[in-house]
Amino acid sequence: MSHTVRDKSKLLGRVRRIRGQVEALERSLEAEKGCAEVLHQIAAVRGAMNGLMAEVLEDHVRSHIADPAITDAAERTQGADELIDVLRSYLR
Repeated sequence: MSHTVRDKSKLLGRVRRIRGQVEALERSLEAEKGCAEVLHQIAAVRGAMNGLMAEVLEDHVRSHIADPAITDAAERTQGADELIDVLRSYLR
């Protein structure tokens, strides 16, 4: 079972909180709030997304690379390659 399936409810809870933050940001922009408030909301959304990314990345490393039950080098390499691809696109 994939770690995202195993942690589905926890991850969905985080995504729903992020959605709420993005909706609050949208309301602030529509209401023409000050730039400081908007910037704080953008920072909060970014922090929440980074936290979600860190959690899923950590689970990926633990489940697909560092798990001692993985005895097949090809499977471990695949997990590492997937991680590298995601990090490259994330850091662009």
